[in-house]
Amino acid sequence: MQFMSDFFFPKIESVKALTKWNVRTVWSTGETLDIDLSKLMKLKAFAEIRQAHIFKKVHLKHGHLEWFDTELGADNVYAWGKEQSGEVSHEMFEVWMARNNLSLTTAATALGVSRRMVSYYRTATKSIPRSIWLACLGWEITKPNDTLPRTLPSVQEYASFHA
Repeated sequence: MQFMSDFFFPKIESVKALTKWNVRTVWSTGETLDIDLSKLMKLKAFAEIRQAHIFKKVHLKHGHLEWFDTELGADNVYAWGKEQSGEVSHEMFEVWMARNNLSLTTAATALGVSRRMVSYYRTATKSIPRSIWLACLGWEITKPNDTLPRTLPSVQEYASFHA
């Protein structure tokens, strides 16, 4: 059986525990991302693997990071790695779409890209360029109708738009 995520999100090719609660992951995209899991490790569900000798036993199983019965999905791990390295993740993009009630088609129109490209960004098939993320943020501030605004709204105008 093939999972839906097998068709989209990058795959973890290897994982290695580094220092306390940090892992290095190598991805099918060729990227190597070091991920700090310290916030996650504070959760009660991760109490057992907070012990250094257990944390070091991280391994891949069915494309996920796993320690005994605890696992982390590859799509989340990839998003955390991108965000921690200062890049935009597919999760950030998807939250932007949801926050603005945008479909693939309306997001494509808003950004001036194809519907297919929006789908690629949302599923992490393609990296999200900085210019696209800035366009997302700019669109959200101005929410243009049919024509693009020539200036940004003032603080007061912005507040009234979002009141």
